[in-house]
Amino acid sequence: MDLKPGSRWKSAVCDAELVVVRPPKSPVSLECGGHPVIPHADTRTGDLALSDAHAAGAAAGKRYSDAESGLEVLCSKAGRGSLSVDGRAIGAQEAKKLPSSD
Repeated sequence: MDLKPGSRWKSAVCDAELVVVRPPKSPVSLECGGHPVIPHADTRTGDLALSDAHAAGAAAGKRYSDAESGLEVLCSKAGRGSLSVDGRAIGAQEAKKLPSSD
């Protein structure tokens, strides 16, 4: 899995679509719904099922990151599967607080 900046991926089990913002420091497996993601141009086979342990969902417009590998992805289309890296669940980043303009 070649997770280059700007590369587009999609879940093999749900509607989620992702764009890599920051690549990992070392090779990792990005997963959605408990299964590895596939390149955006590939077609889903339909023989995989969403894992109950990885069904928390991915929200469109949110950035997801993994501190251990350095990977950061942007969810461009929401889906029912949650994201993980090498089996570790990753969550959405908090919005950065902007300074007030008084």
